[in-house]
Amino acid sequence: MAEQEHLLLQKIKESDKIAFHQLFSNFYDSLFRFVVYRVQDRDLAEDIAQETFLRVWKTREAIQPNKSFFSLIARISTNLCYDHFRHMEVRHRHEDTIPVFGKSHFDDPEAVTQATILQEEIQKVVNDKLPDKCRNIFILSRIEGKSNPEIAELLDLSVRTVENQIYRALKILRKNLKNYL
Repeated sequence: MAEQEHLLLQKIKESDKIAFHQLFSNFYDSLFRFVVYRVQDRDLAEDIAQETFLRVWKTREAIQPNKSFFSLIARISTNLCYDHFRHMEVRHRHEDTIPVFGKSHFDDPEAVTQATILQEEIQKVVNDKLPDKCRNIFILSRIEGKSNPEIAELLDLSVRTVENQIYRALKILRKNLKNYL
């Protein structure tokens, strides 16, 4: 798989649209799930995943075929997520100037189930407390369901490094979620 990925990346660097389509097909679903976990919105995740591939195509001349492609798209999509959250923060700061029309009972925080609250807390810890490398490995392992050797190959790391990062992530989660466990 890695050799085929390197060949596709080299062809993309040379503006081969068929190779780009193949790489898009190979990686889109994984990237989409990676992003949807971070933003918790399927439509937004789809936009970010598509924008990620668009940016790869626009900067294809700078692609390094010997580097992990998933690492590249994970980094681009993470930056796009950060941009989105910064934009949302600005909107929230100015929210009080926007008139609010009828709220429904679904807006009542007391109606949120305990499982939803826990999921939000887990997501918050994953996004705010885990270092980037640790977060990416954790999402690939626990959300994508990838094995440690698959993650190691995908990110061009040793299996031991992947194991250590997952252990680190779980330790941070346990520490920050002790009130929920």
